[in-house]
Amino acid sequence: MAGNEWSGQKVLVTGGEGFIGSHLVEGLLDAGAEVRVLSYYNAFGNRGWLDSLDLDVEVLPGDVRDADRVTQAVQGRDVVFHLAALIGIPYSYEAPESYVQTNVQGTYNVANACRRADVSRLVHTSTSEVYGTAIRVPIDEEHPLQPQSPYSASKIGGDMMALSFWHAFELPVAVVRPFNTYGPRQSTRAVIPTILAQLHAGAEEIKLGTTTPTRDFNYATDTASGFMAVARSDKALGQVVNVGSGREISIGDLVELCKDVTGSEARIVTDEQRIRPGGSEVERLLADNNRAREWAGWTPQVSLEEGIRRTSDWVKEHLAQLETGRYSV
Repeated sequence: MAGNEWSGQKVLVTGGEGFIGSHLVEGLLDAGAEVRVLSYYNAFGNRGWLDSLDLDVEVLPGDVRDADRVTQAVQGRDVVFHLAALIGIPYSYEAPESYVQTNVQGTYNVANACRRADVSRLVHTSTSEVYGTAIRVPIDEEHPLQPQSPYSASKIGGDMMALSFWHAFELPVAVVRPFNTYGPRQSTRAVIPTILAQLHAGAEEIKLGTTTPTRDFNYATDTASGFMAVARSDKALGQVVNVGSGREISIGDLVELCKDVTGSEARIVTDEQRIRPGGSEVERLLADNNRAREWAGWTPQVSLEEGIRRTSDWVKEHLAQLETGRYSV
């Protein structure tokens, strides 16, 4: 796709009802795209964050494991963003087969439907977790892949499935590999909202797992703009592109930032159920985002300090809807 013209583009976002997906849908609509969302079906008719946002989108309930439904969703679309996935790392220890079905088979279904529909671009979502603990930093896209959890293994499988369609069938696909995204609408399954929710609830002790690992945090709107930028980059076809801030911070130091924003004096205590198995903990993540900058013209706009302030305000406003005392997997 050339230039910045999204106006009139017919776009499908699988998983568009979720945390990152809903921010991407907003960005696409703001840019003038016509958006359809394949939203995971449930008997309650819940459409995730789309239910609380006043957005002009077409929503199809479905499941990426259902090839026929995926084919229906892809039909007539110019560009497809594939975000639908199982993402909880702790739950992947409990139900690994479901991750293979959704993240590998689901990606095959999306890629195959895009091939048959002759879409102009498929953007597939990876994760920085596929790198495992950094062997070298910053982590570029040629860094070895290390499946340190069933989740990361399933995402590696999905990435390879998507890229195989470029090599075997010339499907115009690019893989976006976001580092740790945070921001409004994220559940307390993730570390920043779980810290902020506990602080805003008045906790004197912050329950966390290991605090020494470092992460590269990217604000949600920056991640969404990264997806859109990569979709416009012909150089990204058949390639992986990291979308990360290029800054790392330990979880312990992250807590201090959150305490500064909220004015809390809470102390950290270790919650054993939040600790990953020893060989599964990813100790260090730091993105090399040169490809995103040079190939797609993307740069992050929101600093970590500003992003935490914005996220803190959102968590405070929605505290009643968030889990503060129970560990969410």
